[in-house]
Amino acid sequence: MDVIVIGGGIVGVATAYQLRAAGHRVCVVERHATVAQGATYGHSGNMLPTPLDVWFGPTFLAHRQDSKNGVIRKTGFNGAARDFLKRLAALHDPEAFGRQYTLLRPLIDVARESLADIEARFGLEFEQTTGQLYLVRGADEWESTQPALDLLRRFEVPHHVLSPAECATLEHSVPLEPAFAGGVLFDTERTANCPLFAKLIKQTLDTQGGVQFQTGREVTAIRLDGERAAVELAPRAGEPRRAREVDVISADAVVVAAGAGSLPLLERLGLRLPLHPLRLHTLVAPIAHEECAPHITMVDAVKRITITRTHHRLRIAGGAVLQSAAQIDKPLGEPLTEEALALLGQATHDWIPGAAKISAALPWEGVKLLSPDGLPAVGNALHPRLFVNAGHGPSGWGLACGSARLIADLVSGNASGLPADTVAALRPERFGR
Repeated sequence: MDVIVIGGGIVGVATAYQLRAAGHRVCVVERHATVAQGATYGHSGNMLPTPLDVWFGPTFLAHRQDSKNGVIRKTGFNGAARDFLKRLAALHDPEAFGRQYTLLRPLIDVARESLADIEARFGLEFEQTTGQLYLVRGADEWESTQPALDLLRRFEVPHHVLSPAECATLEHSVPLEPAFAGGVLFDTERTANCPLFAKLIKQTLDTQGGVQFQTGREVTAIRLDGERAAVELAPRAGEPRRAREVDVISADAVVVAAGAGSLPLLERLGLRLPLHPLRLHTLVAPIAHEECAPHITMVDAVKRITITRTHHRLRIAGGAVLQSAAQIDKPLGEPLTEEALALLGQATHDWIPGAAKISAALPWEGVKLLSPDGLPAVGNALHPRLFVNAGHGPSGWGLACGSARLIADLVSGNASGLPADTVAALRPERFGR
């Protein structure tokens, strides 16, 4: 089959890879000049999510103070935004959290298998490091992480619960004062360079053939009929806009994997997904003092701020701002940006004081889509030739490799290796239209 994939971020590139591996011919349409230039570019680096860093559950938005939960909520929410927060709040209940993570877990397993297969097949090097240390500040926050620890034991995920002294012994940069509650070590979980991985996959596909990348092109509409599917393209940058002619690419199927750009395309077809924009921030800072720099990836488990070392740099990612969906295309504004970046700087000062030269850090800001039930929207929607792969949220770019395999199975008409209840829970139309 001929398949068009809209979007050249990690989700779109992974989808193209799995479709080609299934024997299809693929055309990837990306509005930027190359792949991995949107939300993928600023990813924290966590390859796969654990129960401690999924963006739902007992610790997510559990506090009204932005400084405690690491998520800034912009004022002026409309009814849809308030409903979104209400649905997420329902997952604070430990049982509800456990049920939802149980549905997500098989997708994580498939993603892990897919990543391992890609690495073994091509021997890619994308700045992988092993080991993650999750740190928890106060006793009340430690108590709220217990449902996540229960899930780790239930699914037999390798981990070690550490006292503050054990955390400091493992990672010398962690100060014992002020006191904190403890930490959780995942010595087999990994962090890596997400945009580099996406670009290496593109290079692999370029070499193998069967996948065409049309970069610098923006999809303006999707056409669907009984026989074929097609996308309409805006003129290239610098080209005159023609009055009647429209560039059209036809195929047997279309996969929408364009991140935040997926929403308007689907809305024009009649599918309104209640995925919410979450504006994430990243600081890439030079190491100020080598003796203070961490040697393992560190995650503030409640604020969901990740600190990763790569060579002589530190990547500090998080600082989320939850906005109304109507604000997705508008600049965030300097005060909110400064507040978000201050959260990142404060986390660096708290956990690795003296390690980063924050004054020389390069900032990044981008939008990711968050689902009200914590699960991405993956599957067929509206029409037999239309598929959606979106809403993965900030945690675990490796999920893209699992959801891409599901898309390839669905396009091919093959049975998925995922449980039926997980496939049903991921369906884009589960929210209604």
